[in-house]
Amino acid sequence: MPLPTPPTRRPNIPASRKADSKANNDLLIKGLLCALIGLAVLASPWFIASPDIRDIVAQASLLGWLALVLAVGFIGVHVWRRLAAPTES
Repeated sequence: MPLPTPPTRRPNIPASRKADSKANNDLLIKGLLCALIGLAVLASPWFIASPDIRDIVAQASLLGWLALVLAVGFIGVHVWRRLAAPTES
């Protein structure tokens, strides 16, 4: 006897919809914080007066770019999930 086909739609349970919404909002918050950290690391050498500290922070620019890439990923997943979520009727 063959197995039944898997379901194609998610169950319409309000509790799971709230949990999904909270997880999506957490992704958005993580993305915004990563973007803020990345921009701060990349922009801070222009505002630091001490040349030694400015050089140290400028050498960390790779981490600033990594934070920006992570931010784009988190925000992209948030947008993807929002667009794929079923609309409430």
